[in-house]
Formats: sequence, structure tokens, C-alpha cells
Amino acid sequence: MSEYPTDRHPRRAGFSDAALRQAVLDAAVRAPNEPPRVLMPGRRWVRWLELLLVTAMAVGFTGGTIAIPLNIFDPRPPAMLAVVLALMQAAPLAFAPRWPLAAWRISALGLLAGALLLREDYFWPWPVTSWLAFVVILFFTAVGYDRPVAVGAGLVSVGGLIVPGVVVAGMPDWFGLILAGIVVLVLAFGDAVGGRYTAELSLAEQEALRRQDLARQARLEERARIARELHDVVAHHMSVIAMQAEAAPYKIPDLPDAARDTFALVRDAARDALTETRRVVGLLRSEDEGAERRPQPGLERLEELVSGARRAGLSVDAAIVGVPRPVSAGVDLSAYRIVQESLSNASRYAPGARVWVEVRYGRRTLAVSVTDDGPRTSPAEPGGGHGLVGMRERVAMLGGTLSAGPAEPRGWTVVAELPYGDG
Repeated sequence: MSEYPTDRHPRRAGFSDAALRQAVLDAAVRAPNEPPRVLMPGRRWVRWLELLLVTAMAVGFTGGTIAIPLNIFDPRPPAMLAVVLALMQAAPLAFAPRWPLAAWRISALGLLAGALLLREDYFWPWPVTSWLAFVVILFFTAVGYDRPVAVGAGLVSVGGLIVPGVVVAGMPDWFGLILAGIVVLVLAFGDAVGGRYTAELSLAEQEALRRQDLARQARLEERARIARELHDVVAHHMSVIAMQAEAAPYKIPDLPDAARDTFALVRDAARDALTETRRVVGLLRSEDEGAERRPQPGLERLEELVSGARRAGLSVDAAIVGVPRPVSAGVDLSAYRIVQESLSNASRYAPGARVWVEVRYGRRTLAVSVTDDGPRTSPAEPGGGHGLVGMRERVAMLGGTLSAGPAEPRGWTVVAELPYGDG
């Protein structure tokens, strides 16, 4: 069973005469433009249970529709006629969850044939089991399609079945009104159930879109933050290049003219690049955000992070494996931010946990891992944060890899591999 679209708007205040004619034609003749809605489309075991239940009901109602005329109706109809009518009236219930409108049309034709063929002195021309099957099929029709189709099915059921049952078969008027009321109630209930599931799926779809938008916004914000942080690093190096190129002619008195021109060209290029960098990064800063006035942090401040996490209630052990070596500012800053965000997440979602932080200096990559063993007290409600999004953006910028997920036997682990970038 396929899921159904959630962009329908079947709830209408009323119908004009033309709309009513259209609804009757849609229900009785025309094929629907969209597949029927499916209750609980994501729960397979519920669908199987529904299929077994409906199949059992269809078998029971069909058998009852055969047995009741042959044993209760007086005069007794021909056996073959009773079997054919039963197969038309009750058997379509077996496929009503999948094709409700087709099941309703076949069952309605069977009931109309019964009203026309069994016109003897019966209280009503249909076995009670066939009417029960028809009522269940009406419910699936109202659930599966928009309200105009349900209204058309109701009008045809009342005008095309109950009225002939009263006029042709001699069914009492008051009993026909009861049957008409049952039709209205069943269709109203099915319409309410279908509308509820439509609204739930629409809300779920909107929530998924909202999460995608939030994740996209978080990535953009993180990229802007990375650009602002790296600006200070790049600006420092460009300033050094400009100053050294400016001082070179004074440090080397006998510098050839060609070399002087080269240093002047390097100096001017460095200044222009620095100016353009500041102009571009300035666009990324918010109006109330000034330039950073202290150096960007790195792994030399790892102990500060560990101390802050301990004050937040975590039990943190930190280890540096391998021989520390100089790394680029981007790698150093990204490693620090990954540890910072991981400890912040552990403090929020695993309060009181024991956390292991490891910084491993490998041959080609700097590996950072943060693992906790799960919360000791009630964690914060999930959602609202995009720490992993920021980590992935930083790692992707450096061409590294990041893995994050549940740890064994419990807890959470984050592992990042950051290439040195000096090869």
C-alpha cells in the first residue's frame, strides 16, 4: 500500500448543485485522480493486521449473506442467485482497504440487484450481513478519498439503494430513514478519521521541512562562523607578509632594483588581499558583532575545556597520544571546536557521565575522539541543537572524516580525523 499525498484540502463548507452532481459522478462513474489514502502507512504490522481482519470479515459476511436468504427468507430465492448476490454485496470488503471506491461500486450494484430481484414479501431485501459489509466499505471509502467523493457515495447509497428498497421492495419508510442515518454517520466518521490522518501526515511533512531548513541555516551560520574565525588567522599571516616585504629593502641595503620591485609587488598584493578579506568577512558579521580581539583558541587550551566540563558535572579524562607537532591554524581551531562542542553535548544530554577525550597525533592526521558512557540523571530534551552540523562543516572544510553515534554498551562517541594538510 502506497502512502498518499498530503497536499489535499478536502474540508469544504458546502456544495452547490453543480458540485453535488460532480460528486455523484466522481463516486459512481469516474476514476479518482489520486490513489486512496492509507491508514497508518508507515506501520506494516498494522496493515497486515487490518488485512487479516478485513479478510475474515469479508469471508464471514459473504457466508452469512448466502446462508440467510436460503434459510430465513420466505419464499427462498434460488441458491445460485443467493451466491452471486453475496459475492457482489459482501465479498468486495476483502479489497476495500486497497481499492475502496471499486469495492463500494460493486457492493452497491449487488445491493441494487438484490432490491430489484428479491421483491417478495420481505421486511427488507438484503441480509443483515450484506448491509454490515456495505457499511464497512462505506467507511473505507470516506477514509480513502476526499469529502466530495464521500458525499457522492452517500447520495448514491441513499438515492440509488435505500429509495428503491422502499419503493420497489416495500421496505418500511421509517426503516429506510434509519438506514439513511447509518450511511450519514458512517461517512461522517470515516471523513473525520481520514481528515485526522491527513492532518497528521501534513504536520509531519511540515516538521521534516522545518528540520531541513534549520539544518541548512545551521550549516550556513557555521560556515560564516568558520570564515570569521579563519579571517583572523589569514589576516595575521597576510600582515606578516606585507610587513616583511616592506622591511626587506631596509634590511638588505644592496638589494637589486628588480628585487625591490618584486618585494613592493608582494607588499601591495598582500595589502590588497588583506583589504578584500576584511571587506568580505565584514559582510558575514552581524551588526552587533565586532571583530575578535583575542587570538583564536587551539588545543593548547584543552585543559581549560576539560576543567569547564568538570565544573558542569562531568567526569572527564583527557589524554594526548603521540608526539605533539605544530599543526595549521585551521586544524588546531577545528580540533578545539570539536572537543568543545562534544563536551557541551555530553553535559546537556549525558549529565554526570564519565567522558574520555583523546587527541592522537598520527603520521598524516590529527585524530580527536570524545566518548561518554551515558547519562547518570535525566538528560535534556533532544532537539534544537546543530552541533553535529557544525562539526561536519569544519571537518569537510579540511577534507577529513567525522563519525558520531551510539557507543557500546551505552553512551555516545564522536571521532574526527583531520588531515594535517602539509603534504
